[in-house]
Amino acid sequence: MKNIPNILSALRIAMVFLFVYLFFQNEYIACFIVYAAAYFTDILDGFLARRYNWVTDLGKFLDPVGDKLMLIAAVVCFAMRGWIPIAIPIIVGAKELFILLGGLLMFNKKDVVVTSDWLGKIAAGAFNITVLLTLVRFLWGVDVLAPLILPLFGICILLGICALIHYARKQILASKSMD
Repeated sequence: MKNIPNILSALRIAMVFLFVYLFFQNEYIACFIVYAAAYFTDILDGFLARRYNWVTDLGKFLDPVGDKLMLIAAVVCFAMRGWIPIAIPIIVGAKELFILLGGLLMFNKKDVVVTSDWLGKIAAGAFNITVLLTLVRFLWGVDVLAPLILPLFGICILLGICALIHYARKQILASKSMD
């Protein structure tokens, strides 16, 4: 039972490839379903891991990897179709690369564990909802969403950068208190 969150995270990583395949087959309804299912598994695996104390080192790795891969895959797909400017996946990718490099630097510090908190959850949730709204906009031609997509991505990017700064400050303070 303890491995259910890890299985859900691994499933989410597999969904990334399915999403990309379906996107380039123009199967946008299926993409919406896959992305929504991935978002649901993210919420579910986090709930199960915390609720039942099924947190594992593997899960600490798989969960954020699945989240970041799915988000990056979606924004790259959107940019390749011209739905959003190429700047969005570049900025998102750079932010995620920065987080990855920071995580690698902290990797050797066994006492330091980066955990998600409210700001990171808000940023991730906003990104996921914006991706789903982008799919709705182009899938069903909901024109009322057209002027909102870019500002929503801008807000998500700002929230993501705020979360990055927040986590960096938290980790710097944590590592200083251990010295």
